[in-house]
Amino acid sequence: MSQNNAFRALDRQECLRLLAKVPVGRVVYTRQALPAVLPVNFSLDMDASVLLRTSAGSDLVRAVDGVVVAFEADEIHAATESGWSVVVTGRAQVITDPVEHERLSRTGPRSWMPVRDAVFIRIEAEMVTGREITGTPGQG
Repeated sequence: MSQNNAFRALDRQECLRLLAKVPVGRVVYTRQALPAVLPVNFSLDMDASVLLRTSAGSDLVRAVDGVVVAFEADEIHAATESGWSVVVTGRAQVITDPVEHERLSRTGPRSWMPVRDAVFIRIEAEMVTGREITGTPGQG
């Protein structure tokens, strides 16, 4: 880190504003008793929870339903040595309510991967933390 770089913690509202700007993040969960990280498309719901769309038969659904997970998204600018990172931690739940599923089919996240029998996973935003670093290139 250059001497001219500045680091600061972000409050919840700043974190949510930044999350809404990017289409891809990473869900962090446990698979076969080991840490696993999976890049996913996502969106934020009205209550600030993170929404994922995946296939009903995916390993992710079985691994995260009812479990506390972490979700991370960021934006990095190598040339300016700057960027931000936000982590949402909370319980993941497969959405089973038909009305909610229909609403999310219209307004929820789109997957870049082919999805069979789409299901939505909600990660409650129980804990939201973030940090930002601003920098000046070539000052190190």
